[in-house]
This record gives sequence, structure tokens and C-alpha cells, in this order.
Amino acid sequence: MKRTNHPAGISPVHTRRQALGLLGAGAALLTSRPALAQRVDDVLTEALVLRDPDVPATGNLDGDINIVEWFDYNCPYCRKVAPEIQQVVQDDGKVRLVLKDWPILGEVSKFAARMALAAKYQDKYMAAHEALIGVSSKLTEPRVRELLAGAGLDMDRLNRDAAANANAIDKILARNHDQAIAFGFKGTPSFIVGKFRVPGILTMAEFETVIADARKAKKAN
Repeated sequence: MKRTNHPAGISPVHTRRQALGLLGAGAALLTSRPALAQRVDDVLTEALVLRDPDVPATGNLDGDINIVEWFDYNCPYCRKVAPEIQQVVQDDGKVRLVLKDWPILGEVSKFAARMALAAKYQDKYMAAHEALIGVSSKLTEPRVRELLAGAGLDMDRLNRDAAANANAIDKILARNHDQAIAFGFKGTPSFIVGKFRVPGILTMAEFETVIADARKAKKAN
């Protein structure tokens, strides 16, 4: 799977029509693939989609609305939208941003995701994330290491943590992948905003609209 979504994204009106309850979505989407459906049932709970304790989050951690992003460090559209999402989260002040590494663009993407997740063991996931998502050129393994060293990570410890926690990191990536497939996402970036499914990127204004819609939907429930 190497497709990324077109930068035109999806309009707020189209997104509103795709409101999707988080609980139980996997079974409806995967009835023809029972083995995968059973596995997804274990990871597609509201708790694990929104508040997986092993998945990094930023913004207002006590916010009233979650934006959950599935991304790949080698995805140009993920890089393009990253500063805009951060600005929306900062301006709103009540949004919690959940960052789900979904490395679908090759082995370097997988390497970058594993190293970023290993960085959390020295409390530097966000430093690693910002360093990797903030570049404009395609990543290579040496470039990943260079960027992480430049972001102030202890590289010897990072290598040790990546090796020691390889199984736990791979389980996080597997959960992220199974959730993305269950939601029917075809590429990166893809989002859940509140309980709205957004399989593509939006402008800042469109994100603000969908956040407002998510708040209205939450109050209505």
C-alpha cells in the first residue's frame, strides 16, 4: 500500500456525511475478512483509538475533542498539513492531538516510525516527531539518524531502547495499522475528528469547521 490522499482533501460537508461511531466500526467494514475482523475487534475500541496509553498525544491532553492522525514520515502531504494542524490545535486550546504512526511507504518509513516511538523512552517523542515531519526531502536511514541526533536525542540510548522495546513498538504499529484499515483509510494522512472520519487533508478553516461540528455532535449525544 503506497497511496497517499490527494491534497485537495475532503470538504466539511462531505465529512459530516461520513460521521462514524468509533465503537464496533471494524466489524461492519470487515465482514468479508473474518480473521482480520476478529483482530480488529480487539483494537477498535474507543479507548484504544482515542486513548491508547502507548500512543503519543500532544495539545491539550484534557481537551474536549480528539483529533487522531494516521501519518507516515515520508508522506509529503503529512508534512504539508503538520504545521497547520499544530496551529489549529494551538489556536483552539481545547483539542488533544493523537499521533498514530502508520508507516505504509516502505522500509525507511518503518525505520523512522520505530525510532520515533523509541524516543519516547527518553521523553523525546515530540522532538523526534517534529524533526522527522519537518523536512521537505525524502528520508533515508542515515538522514533519519542525522535528524534525530540534531534534535538532541541520545543516539546510543535510542538504539538500545529501539532494540529492547522492539516487540512493544511493533505491537503499537500493528494496532495503528489495523485501526486504519478498519476505518477504510486508503492512505496518509487520515484523521478522526471527534467521531467524524476524515480520509484526507483539510485546510485550517475546514479543520476548524469539523472540530465545531464534532463539538455539536458531542453535545447532541
